[in-house]
Amino acid sequence: MNVENAKAQMRKGVLEYCILSILSDKDAYASDVINKLKDAKMIVVEGTLYPLLTRLKNARLLSYRWEESTQGPPRKYYALTELGKDFLKELDNSWNELVEAVQTINQTTKVEQK
Repeated sequence: MNVENAKAQMRKGVLEYCILSILSDKDAYASDVINKLKDAKMIVVEGTLYPLLTRLKNARLLSYRWEESTQGPPRKYYALTELGKDFLKELDNSWNELVEAVQTINQTTKVEQK
């Protein structure tokens, strides 16, 4: 099995959660989201991000607004909706449960290996 493929699948599985978390801070332009993901070593290209943003918007988890830009065309800024904020809280709980479960399994396995 290819470890790089497994790592990519793990990142892909949490990407929507990461996008919602980024937008929980403040409204953001798509390139700002990409930069925050890159800063966290979650490399994402625009071709991956835009369909995710559209899917989250269609699910009513995100809204957007257009803002004029001094450096070119207007920019689309994304924001969490109230439904998106509630959904993110549920994902936070699920993430914490998942992390705890994985840590429990790892600790149990290490104890058994001794």
